[in-house]
Amino acid sequence: MKERILIIEDDKAIVRVLERALIYEGYEVDSATNGERGLELFDAKQPSLIILDLMLPGIDGLEVTEKVRKDSNTPILMLTARGGLDDRVQGLDSGADDYMVKPFELEELLARIRSLLRRSQVERTIVLKFTDLKLDTTTRQAERDGRPIPLTTKEYELLELFMRHPRQILSREMIFDRVWGYDFGGESNVLDVYIRYLRQKLEGDNDSRLIHTIRGTGYVLRENP
Repeated sequence: MKERILIIEDDKAIVRVLERALIYEGYEVDSATNGERGLELFDAKQPSLIILDLMLPGIDGLEVTEKVRKDSNTPILMLTARGGLDDRVQGLDSGADDYMVKPFELEELLARIRSLLRRSQVERTIVLKFTDLKLDTTTRQAERDGRPIPLTTKEYELLELFMRHPRQILSREMIFDRVWGYDFGGESNVLDVYIRYLRQKLEGDNDSRLIHTIRGTGYVLRENP
């Protein structure tokens, strides 16, 4: 799956430049022009890295960083016009991983992004666990209660998405966007087919159901009620 980068920046010209450059480099990109929308996209998209302006309307960059840091180690690169020593110290102390001052050189920004992502990849959880289900994100091997579970590429991507969001209801639209990369718009039953495949592989004769249907909304990975 491609690395996803979230831009939270109120200067639309800068957003356009960053979007073009990042997409050209092979990243998936989402953007918001204020802190509130940025936090909504962070929760919905779970990006690999955030490019964050310090001065934003409403919730500023420092508050966005503090809210993200409550339960996430997602790398944050602050990109701001405030280049004083006190500003840099405050930004880094709030939880940012790097700090760049506008105007900036695009090539240096891309290099810093690559560095932060490399560091983050080393620190990321290699084995995801939920009850007796394990998923090794390096080898892409799954097992339940010690029983190996062979997965196709799409089955793996679907299961990884569920295991990175346990007990969280995932809408059909979000699943299509994250796994297939585009929106079927409800015109295909491919998701239902793959959910059925996964259930058949995950649930043996004595195994409890893990992937539950939320009628009219989507699916959730959780224990039986």
